[in-house]
Amino acid sequence: MNYTIDCLIEGADFEDIDARTRIALGAHGFGVLTEIDVKATMKKKIGVDMEPYRILGACNPTMAHQAIGMEPKIGAMLPCNVILRRVEGGVEVSAIDPVASMQAIDNEDLHAVAGQVRAMLAQVVADI
Repeated sequence: MNYTIDCLIEGADFEDIDARTRIALGAHGFGVLTEIDVKATMKKKIGVDMEPYRILGACNPTMAHQAIGMEPKIGAMLPCNVILRRVEGGVEVSAIDPVASMQAIDNEDLHAVAGQVRAMLAQVVADI
């Protein structure tokens, strides 16, 4: 099973895809809670140069509240990360597949919520 929902936008500008991703997330009820500029962090911490790579920690408050109500420790697996990375030919967007990430949790109600979030994130990626 894949653990991400992916899309390659050929010939795209990284910052343009970042902006488009944030718009698509917002349109589907997600906000960006955290942002990690991996490229800058790697340069600063270990002196390594790399292509642009950004992690957006996205959260849909309604779905997160529902999941936390079912499994209080699920917060260890939140927020839903979406990565943007420059690859040969363009920018790849990858969103976590919450169904794959929550397979180890024995809670069918939570799996249903994860399925809903997966569908929402798949639409976000498609909308970019």
